Amino acid sequence: MSGFDTTEHPHRRFNALKGEWVLVSPHRSKRPWQGQQEAPEGEQRPAYDPSCYLCPGNTRANGEINPAYDSTFVFTNDFAALQEQVPVGGVNEGGLLRAEAESGVCRVICFSPRHDLTLPEMTTPAIRQVVDLWVDEFRTLGARPDINYVQIFENKGQMMGCSNPHPHGQIWAQRTVPMEPAKESTEQLAYFQQHQRTLLADYLAIELEKQERIVIENAHFVVLVPFWAVWPFETLLIARRPVQDITQLTDEEREALADIIRRLTIRYDNLFQISFPYSAGLHQRPTDGEDHPEWHLHMHFYPPLLRSATVRKFMVGYEMLGDPQRDITPEFSAGRLRDMSEVHYKQVQ
Repeated sequence: MSGFDTTEHPHRRFNALKGEWVLVSPHRSKRPWQGQQEAPEGEQRPAYDPSCYLCPGNTRANGEINPAYDSTFVFTNDFAALQEQVPVGGVNEGGLLRAEAESGVCRVICFSPRHDLTLPEMTTPAIRQVVDLWVDEFRTLGARPDINYVQIFENKGQMMGCSNPHPHGQIWAQRTVPMEPAKESTEQLAYFQQHQRTLLADYLAIELEKQERIVIENAHFVVLVPFWAVWPFETLLIARRPVQDITQLTDEEREALADIIRRLTIRYDNLFQISFPYSAGLHQRPTDGEDHPEWHLHMHFYPPLLRSATVRKFMVGYEMLGDPQRDITPEFSAGRLRDMSEVHYKQVQ
């Protein structure tokens, strides 16, 4: 029998950022698909929708009227998952039944007044305005003594739970650090204490040397499919300079972040010639007033589509009971995305 080959043989890959494992089964990608297929989500939308509660000048559910905004617009979510005024308290029965009050604030960010656009269809200057708003919100919310973590994210597409197609994202800021960034905090701190360098700086150096999973890069950011990726076309956007949060970015770096987000999301749309769904979010230092030199600014993109616009991946079966698992390798995914054009498919004549 020939030697072990990561492109052919089942294996586990270690997620150094979370301290977890993922099962990779590349041979399974050769099996035929006989599961359910659905029509892709519709894409034809007007530039303005009078029934959309996010469009300029429209009335929201709470009766407030949106301003006639011409760039970005941010407001406190009318149906927030977190509330600012929550009584202090909790439950603890024998250390087994535990609950504690959680307070916070949820914000909605409209990326554009245009109802028919998404990030890949916006210009880099327009996305730069979104980046600037992220910076302002992180600085303002993170300065509050009752907020210890600020999570900036976007759900794009109905299958990712997005209830309104108007281009927008969200910010949930809360008293505690959520589990996913808390896992990353633990691993990054342990690595930094041992090496006096950030985990992602050293990881990025390896990836740049190997050039196997790099998708795109510019002077200040690199997008790659992480070695430990779980989702089919998952990517990790990493700052070249080990800054802890977006408020530390220079003007040039903010421009570069807008540039690389646009270039990546265009590739996503071009991959299956649709408005490509994903959940994406920035991960950055907690806002607890402590120094976090171990933290390295990055952004996750988690898209569910596996083989086409109608074949997708969910966490089921073994993944819910054992470990996360994927069939196509990160190297294959990176190659597919790297080969995509940077001209959006809707603009191709």
